[in-house]
Amino acid sequence: MSQDIYLESTPLHEALTRWLSKLNTEGIGKPLQGETVKVIDSLGRVTAEAVIAKTSSPFYHSSSMDGYAVRFTDTFGASETNPLRLKIGEQAVYVDTGDPMPDGFNAVIMIEDVNIVSSRQSAVGSQQSESIKNTIHEYIEIIAPVTPWQHVRVIGEDIVATELILPENHMIRPVDMGAMLAGGHVEVMVRKRPKVVVIPTGTELVEAGGELKKGDIIEYNSRILSGLISEWGGEPVRFTIVPDKIEELKKAILDALTIGDLVVINAGASAGSEDFTVRVINELGEVLLHGVNIKPGKPVILGWVRGKPVLGIPGYPVSAYITFQLFAKPLIYRWQGLEIEEPEILKAKISRQVASTLGQEEFLRVKVGKVGDNFIATPVSRGAGVLMSLVRADGFVRIPAMSEGIGAGTEVNIELMRSKSDIEHTIVCIGSHDNALDLLANILKKRCPKFSFSSAHVGSMGGLMALKRGEAHLSGTHLLDEETGEYNVPVIKKLLSDKKIILINLVYREQGLLVLKGNPKNIRGFEDLIRSDVVFVNRQSGAGTRLLTDKCLRELGIKPENVKGYEREEYTHMGVASAVLTGVADTGLAILASAKALNLDFIPVANERYDLAIPREFFETEMLQHLINIIKKDAEFRGMVVGLGGYDISDMGKVMYEAG
Repeated sequence: MSQDIYLESTPLHEALTRWLSKLNTEGIGKPLQGETVKVIDSLGRVTAEAVIAKTSSPFYHSSSMDGYAVRFTDTFGASETNPLRLKIGEQAVYVDTGDPMPDGFNAVIMIEDVNIVSSRQSAVGSQQSESIKNTIHEYIEIIAPVTPWQHVRVIGEDIVATELILPENHMIRPVDMGAMLAGGHVEVMVRKRPKVVVIPTGTELVEAGGELKKGDIIEYNSRILSGLISEWGGEPVRFTIVPDKIEELKKAILDALTIGDLVVINAGASAGSEDFTVRVINELGEVLLHGVNIKPGKPVILGWVRGKPVLGIPGYPVSAYITFQLFAKPLIYRWQGLEIEEPEILKAKISRQVASTLGQEEFLRVKVGKVGDNFIATPVSRGAGVLMSLVRADGFVRIPAMSEGIGAGTEVNIELMRSKSDIEHTIVCIGSHDNALDLLANILKKRCPKFSFSSAHVGSMGGLMALKRGEAHLSGTHLLDEETGEYNVPVIKKLLSDKKIILINLVYREQGLLVLKGNPKNIRGFEDLIRSDVVFVNRQSGAGTRLLTDKCLRELGIKPENVKGYEREEYTHMGVASAVLTGVADTGLAILASAKALNLDFIPVANERYDLAIPREFFETEMLQHLINIIKKDAEFRGMVVGLGGYDISDMGKVMYEAG
């Protein structure tokens, strides 16, 4: 049994090699045995043996057209100058598409290419009967000969008996099901689905829909992992939540080993007082390694118990997702006889500088959009616990372990999670945050499913600089020029003098200090921020709200260093509201809509104009015109914005400034 090692920082490639080598050494690195299923139930399964046609398709000669079956030799000599007549019933037999060919007939003339003619038999002698004299003989008249098997589906035209329909290790598609049925199969031998048992652990976990109390966490990681298992062709088996008790975890693992090909323990992979996973695996079997030098996801446990792989992965959702992709997916695919498809790689320019921890390979989540001729990647939240970063991300950028980061404008390779086509139809908005942008994104997708809206929150100044660098289609901005008292236009004229910008209004909105309901600390304004019992939460540098904060402090003669919490930054108004609601801060400057959303009190500070700056080169594009039409005319969108509270939409969609 190996030594219990905590977080040994094994390089990723080495960890994967050791993991898969152990699988091969133990003799279970090959595809699983087969099982027989009905063809009609085989979609998505993988063939365990070659599928050979039992019968030909079609298994008889059949007409491929509506027309007349003929013997091709009977049509020799037909021409426009010498039309040929064939007697119906003897030399020509009518057939519909798909009808079996009459015996001895070997061609079909389309109904459109024949004329039906008739001739009444002439009387021959006075003794001829009346019935014979009145007989009408019908013929088809043709003006061209036919070739052998013309317009005939011959036996085996599609599938010939003994022909290979599907090879071994082939994932069955709908068309494959049809081909197998046509070839005479009603059952097919497929690989058994790898069974993966997922064990969620943690005394703090509660099932979704259960009653919550402070300290509880809704358990959802196992649902994500189970979904991935199904997506990869495996069969997930989810155990109920196991509390942080060693004996209960041991029992769960031993029970899981009797069911699954792979056991996955979610959470408890670190070294806290209740992180028992590595200890239990070590006691039951062998710990191959504990700790991989990746970020997020370092505390991975690769174990082996009673001849089966046991994987311990971190509890944070992003860490769990990444490590499960890295260490479970290869096993599930191997057991099905499949090779993992390499992710689609897209080259893009990173929109801003990214620092990274030296010595750890980082999986950076990014949003991507095509702006002009360039693909632009913008990092999203990097926290291991931020599930929404996976929801919002279009792909991953791998930052090598020996790199300290990526410079702004650097070309990077992105492993896509979304198709390139979707990305090419995404509107990229970089700039100041406003809750109305989320509503706009939803309405755009509802009205025009072809297009998407991606919003990165870097502040008004950061957004205008993104426009200057050609990294966004539009930018939200609310920058006040103190000299003129005008919003946005003076700054745009100064920063974007070389760009033709169209500025349209989205909303006027109220900014103010957010406090808990009832204002328990009796905060009246910015003058209270220097009190010893008041903690403030700020917006990031370059945000219009940050500039408004600094203006208010400057007017009162308050130095930033005298404000507790000034250095703590949030990137959205909702982030500020959440910080106040949860007690991280006593107050922060944000819009009224965010206060209403979280039932906070609001102390008004300023009314401001929030505009969208759009380069003329993008203004007339199909994507932007759909977006602008929604802003100008969509009653549902306007109603939803008003419903947020604190918004004036009287100028919504109005052009406030146009350069050039």
